[in-house]
Amino acid sequence: MKNVDHIGIAVTSIEEVLPFYTETLSLKCIGIEDVESENVKVAFIDAGNVRLELLEPLNESSAIAKFLESRGQGIHHIAFDVNNIEERIKELKEKGIRMIQDVPKPGAHGAQVAFLHPKAGHGVLYELCDKG
Repeated sequence: MKNVDHIGIAVTSIEEVLPFYTETLSLKCIGIEDVESENVKVAFIDAGNVRLELLEPLNESSAIAKFLESRGQGIHHIAFDVNNIEERIKELKEKGIRMIQDVPKPGAHGAQVAFLHPKAGHGVLYELCDKG
């Protein structure tokens, strides 16, 4: 793990919450895109030493929709920047860490991503993020 790449925050509507980050907190939105592989719309916020990733579900089958239904808006995951994501997954599995994805999938900004099961992270959902 190199560093924290971003902190994912589940929201019901990016349009509704974005002014809090850009106007109230005076942070800069650096991009908005749909991530079809996760059924989410994401907005990245530059918070200086880390980015915040606002996650809005695109449909009811999105994991974010289910998260919002059970827990409401709030921190969803912490993402670590990694090199060679396939090797990191292999290493973690060899250490007995349960993964949600055994194979990386496309994430925001063309990155490859995979998630550790929250039970493996002591209740925290961690994402591996390889920007290649």
